[in-house]
Amino acid sequence: MNADERRFEVLRAIVADYVSNQEPVGSKALVERHNLGVSSATVRNDMAALEDEGYIAQPHTSAGRVPTDKGYRLFVDRLSEIKPLSQAEKRAIRSFLDGALDLDDVMRRSVRLLAQLTRQVAVIQVPTLSRAAVRHLEVLSITPSRLMLVLITDTGRVDQRIVELGDVISEEDTAHLRGVLNQAMSGQRLADASAKVAELPDEVRQDLRDPMLRVATVLIETLVEHPEERLVLGGTANLTRNVADFPGSLRQVLEALEEQVIVLKLLAASRDPGRVLVRIGEENEAAEMRSTSVVSIGYGSRDNPLGGLGVVGPTRMDYPGTMAAVRAVANYVGEILTGR
Repeated sequence: MNADERRFEVLRAIVADYVSNQEPVGSKALVERHNLGVSSATVRNDMAALEDEGYIAQPHTSAGRVPTDKGYRLFVDRLSEIKPLSQAEKRAIRSFLDGALDLDDVMRRSVRLLAQLTRQVAVIQVPTLSRAAVRHLEVLSITPSRLMLVLITDTGRVDQRIVELGDVISEEDTAHLRGVLNQAMSGQRLADASAKVAELPDEVRQDLRDPMLRVATVLIETLVEHPEERLVLGGTANLTRNVADFPGSLRQVLEALEEQVIVLKLLAASRDPGRVLVRIGEENEAAEMRSTSVVSIGYGSRDNPLGGLGVVGPTRMDYPGTMAAVRAVANYVGEILTGR
């Protein structure tokens, strides 16, 4: 191999050892632990060149070297492919997520699983209603004068509302309302469904106009609602395992994670379900996050992106393993939500 390739192999070995041991890495240890095929003197020269180019740094006099943000970036960029998870790991992910009962349960399970797999903080963006289409509307009679509406979207979201009718209607009339509403709404994007629902009171027979008006009013409030985007976090305590990875800044990181706007911005660029995005240290715009790395990806499909998910951790991170876990969980979450 040429000098550049050899130096990259030295950098790769330094990254591997530092991530594993959290100790600065010296040339002697590299020669002993890795089959680099060159002498200690050559490794020292390569380390000096890597330091001059800003890929590694010496935290203390007479200490070994640690990767810099620039060094981690080169390491990540040179990953030829993301090593896939084992079949056993994939089966465990699928089994755990397939047991979810509804959208909120999928979100909770996803962050718990991702935090366990990566030992970092996991975060997932909850799909908003505005991105969804109506899959089905269930209309249930609680009492003769009270209905429950259960709106189910193609993102797996389930929204429930109670409608006070003021009058009594029969089971047959309730079934009729259900049929008319589903015919108008099923498969429609929520904004379109809202417009169609607004026309229904004028299209049903006279004695059902008032019940339909009350149902339509409640539905339109639900359909045109644009709640602020929500995040679900898991594994925040993982950051406290190695406080030394965040010199003087762990509190800032924890506070930033509470500010959902900051994390939503980080996930906003992760709309592509096919591409894992890695931001390392200073590449993060928010000053509070510049001691962290963020590994993220979109979930859903290219035609119907539902949101982003990822992990936040120190720059001293197992990038190949983290990238593989993030991609795998995103794939399964997308399959579950688009297939529900």
